[in-house]
Amino acid sequence: MTMTLPPNNMHLVLITGMSGSGKSVALNALEDLGFYCVDNLPPELLLPLVELERSHHVGQLAIAMDVRSAGSLPLVPRQLAQLKTQGLQVDSIFLDASADTLMRRFSETRRRHPLSKTDNPDHSLDQHRALSEAIELERELLSELRADAHVIDTSIIRPTQLQSYVKSFIRAPDDQLTLVFESFAFKRGVPNDADFVFDVRMLPNPHYEPGLRELTGRDAPVIEFLQQQADVQAMLDQIQAFLDHWLEAMARNHRSYVTVAIGCTGGQHRSVYLVEQLNALFAPRWSTLKRHREMVAR
Repeated sequence: MTMTLPPNNMHLVLITGMSGSGKSVALNALEDLGFYCVDNLPPELLLPLVELERSHHVGQLAIAMDVRSAGSLPLVPRQLAQLKTQGLQVDSIFLDASADTLMRRFSETRRRHPLSKTDNPDHSLDQHRALSEAIELERELLSELRADAHVIDTSIIRPTQLQSYVKSFIRAPDDQLTLVFESFAFKRGVPNDADFVFDVRMLPNPHYEPGLRELTGRDAPVIEFLQQQADVQAMLDQIQAFLDHWLEAMARNHRSYVTVAIGCTGGQHRSVYLVEQLNALFAPRWSTLKRHREMVAR
């Protein structure tokens, strides 16, 4: 007999991602927000668990799944679509990191990757190769879930930053598309979660102005300096025009999340200024979030 779900609204958040990318940290952030959290749930139990928790009037449910359920992970996109038709607010977050970062984390913690096939501690080269191959295989197995989720790159951010990113995303309005603007420094790597990357290193750099060097793109003197530069305004206008042209099409194509990364040399002045300006321009029309990776990491 099929149970009829009670009509209460539920907010379901699915956390997936690469092993070692910080899923437990993200789950802790959701627990702080009042979510009932379940870790390592097999996909076959997703629908029964949602039905059970709705019958108990649980309004916020967060579930983490990982590659150990690889055989049944293909069920998940269809299950999430089914839950959305039942009126649930469903958000998916995928935590990613570079292969080098993941290999370093596994080495530091001496944990075994769930897809690793060697246990011989006397063959470090074989272990290194096995770990590399396991990470590559895991990325392939999770590619479909990543494509439909909001991706957060945890390669160089601290756990507190990750918790902040997750909380900000969950608190964002439940619109059709969420637009994330992120500033970063090219010297520390391009974010893996970026859908679009704009390089603004050719613009005039406040770093070389002694009175501006220690300030950021959110400080009035830097803002005034950059507003006086014709190239900076041209770059801002062209990024805005590009997004104006394509965002509606992406929303019609059922894209839920778009991350726009703006990079300069140090991630402190030009990229921060442009992220602030773009967020102000698009916030009246879209659900927006802004992140300044290097400012928080300093």
